[in-house]
Amino acid sequence: MSFREGESHIFDENGIAAGKTRILRSTDGKHWKSVALLSKEGYDLRDPKLSVTADGRLMVIQGGSVYVDKTLVKRIPQVSFSADGRSFSDPEPVDYPIPGGYAWFWRMTWHDGTGYTVNYGEADENMLELLKTTDGRHFEKITDIALDGFPNETTVRFLPDGRMLMLVRREKEDRMAYLGVSEAPYTHWQFKPLRFQIGGPEMAVLPDGSLIVGGRAYFENGEPRTCLWKGNAEGDFEVWKILPSGGDNSYPGILVEDGELKVVYYSSHELTRPDGRPRAGIYLARIPLARNHQ
Repeated sequence: MSFREGESHIFDENGIAAGKTRILRSTDGKHWKSVALLSKEGYDLRDPKLSVTADGRLMVIQGGSVYVDKTLVKRIPQVSFSADGRSFSDPEPVDYPIPGGYAWFWRMTWHDGTGYTVNYGEADENMLELLKTTDGRHFEKITDIALDGFPNETTVRFLPDGRMLMLVRREKEDRMAYLGVSEAPYTHWQFKPLRFQIGGPEMAVLPDGSLIVGGRAYFENGEPRTCLWKGNAEGDFEVWKILPSGGDNSYPGILVEDGELKVVYYSSHELTRPDGRPRAGIYLARIPLARNHQ
């Protein structure tokens, strides 16, 4: 598992943004050992996500923000790699033209030897870029995707029939999430609005083609919670599980393995700092997947 480690959401007590990427390893899901703490001078590393490349390496993709006098001046995605899950390379910038110096590659998904990600930046707040790579370093654009409502954090997954899915967070207009579907070569998309907002969108495709979506839920008259929805590629979803969570929380990672759904997320509903302020903890939920997904 991977997550950002820092004194606060952005700045430390000296006004410096210096987030680091922590990577933990476990063989049983109960006992965990730290194997890496990645950092880069002058960068705030954020939202690290693990994937397995076409040649079997672990890849970490992470946002790289640079601040000058607490003002954001650029965002350059960074990548790290590991051949054994124990030793990771230093973060290095991706090879992709970034107009204006602002880019964010949200999550990597590998399919048939190619890695896919969606970039959102600040050049056009209503435009996403679908990108691909074969080595995790060099990226090229497949297509631009225009959506209203400031689309940003986006997870890509694949259905058993090869169609690509996009789960998109939106921050303006009605803020409802979008679900997109496209056939290869993934240049023509059909999007449907969902009936919920989401933060930190994650999605898993089950063997039968049904979907589990996870993220921060914004329930009416309540605080944000880490939530799982179940549904399908037609955009029909219902709340499935609300995980123990509260305060600043969510941004899950999901793994389907051996008939079980493993969900890693953070939450600040239990722990406190010495001064009494909430402190985030990292949680692992393990949910058996019966045939009816109950």
